Amino acid sequence: MKTKTIRLILGDQLNASHSWFKERDDSVLYLVCEMKQETAYVKHHVQKVTAFFLAMEKFALALQKAGHNVTHLTLDDTANDKTFLSLITRLCKEHKAIRFEYQHPDEFRLNEQFNELQIELQKCGIQSVCYDSEHFLLPFEEISTNFTKGKHLRLETFYRKMRKRFDVLMESDKPVGGKWNYDADNRKKLKKSDIAEIPAPLVFDHSTSEVAERLARHEVQTIGEMEDSLGWPVSRSDALKLLDFFIQHQLPDFGRFQDAMTCQTPHSWSLYHSRLSFALNAKMLQPMQVIQAAVSAYLADHASIQAVEGFIRQILGWREYIRGIYWCNMPEYAEKNHFEATRDVPEFFWNGETGMKCMSETIKQSLKTAYAHHIQRLMVTGNFSLLTGLNPDQVDAWYLGIYIDAIEWVEMPNTRGMSLFADGGIIATKPYCASGSYISRMSDYCSHCKYKVKLKTGDDACPLNSLYWDFMVRHRDELTRNPRIGMIFGNWDRLEDNEQQAILSRADWIRNNLDQL
Repeated sequence: MKTKTIRLILGDQLNASHSWFKERDDSVLYLVCEMKQETAYVKHHVQKVTAFFLAMEKFALALQKAGHNVTHLTLDDTANDKTFLSLITRLCKEHKAIRFEYQHPDEFRLNEQFNELQIELQKCGIQSVCYDSEHFLLPFEEISTNFTKGKHLRLETFYRKMRKRFDVLMESDKPVGGKWNYDADNRKKLKKSDIAEIPAPLVFDHSTSEVAERLARHEVQTIGEMEDSLGWPVSRSDALKLLDFFIQHQLPDFGRFQDAMTCQTPHSWSLYHSRLSFALNAKMLQPMQVIQAAVSAYLADHASIQAVEGFIRQILGWREYIRGIYWCNMPEYAEKNHFEATRDVPEFFWNGETGMKCMSETIKQSLKTAYAHHIQRLMVTGNFSLLTGLNPDQVDAWYLGIYIDAIEWVEMPNTRGMSLFADGGIIATKPYCASGSYISRMSDYCSHCKYKVKLKTGDDACPLNSLYWDFMVRHRDELTRNPRIGMIFGNWDRLEDNEQQAILSRADWIRNNLDQL
């Protein structure tokens, strides 16, 4: 039977449970394709590109084994197609297809491309239809009824609404355990005895040679490191194994140590975190599937309510919330720069070569593994970027490129909104900024650093200390009105004038000499 319909599957749409695949239809051709444009809109981590390409290949093979008609195109096959518009129009002509179907993309830039593609296909007499990706818990059409453009919505309000709607950790209309949120119980620092108990992470062993050769052949520019094998999940089977490993070995201690950091173990990069975000964002796993696995662990007395609730809040609450913020506020959100920050990202963001142990550890880990957990991203690199006034466009590009799970819908609100407060409070009710004391409280970085965390001035003083006060003073008119942080200025006002000036002078030097840190 001739192809009548071409269905495109993007690299982050590897959802085996999608309704498309319930029935086989020989007139439908499924298209999975590597595109140069997807490697080039920012410079990505080599493990990120490789993981997506391997996962796409595995998914295409799985569909073929299930009896579907599938074409998997590599960069070799799409080298002359600069955009999806050129690729799809070419293939529709070659196969004489009369219909093109695709799932709603998760990124605004791709949605714009497909809107343009629809117009061009219509000119050719080809019908184009968009389907839901059937992944997220909040339907796309309900985003506008839950979020208001340019307005702040409390995560807690949204999260409780989702808990009730999907009956997760609920007893009638009350939360299990009597509390909605156990975040206050989940801020423990790792002690030496705790570090010895951290489990070795589950990593996989996928050959990278063919993809590496392809990337070199097509001169794809990447960042980061990659060995001959990739440790990330690239199939639904891998993802399920990683989920099971997390539930069995990490979830019980996830809650209390979810904000902790350490540099004292080979497992510092993984700790008790699930590392399921790539599998979720590529849709190899469904969010409710992950949530139910965590709930089952609680019901079986395998993990505490503190651990399970904290983990579920990240998926049922934060992940769905961030998506809503993104789509409600784009495209204007991408231009937000509340503090008018313009400083260039320093060179050590690309190599980790800095005397600041917290920054060096986090960046080198990110370059090596394409991963850092949420506190490293928010309170280390994010905090530094906020305090030094780094350009949000450059910081966005860095986060979007370096992390394996970074797709714009989830990266941009986390970076531009949560880390940089560039959206002026659409997400956060205050800037998430901190001095070195926070890093010392939640990690052992400071005890291995060339800088002294208790000093505010002098060449040996922790840069975060003076940068923190400099930031607060520069934005005092705005921040003093914020009830969550306004009282902090009492500490500043109690300092002698000469001490205040020394702190501000130290911060000014740091901001103008970032590459010397």
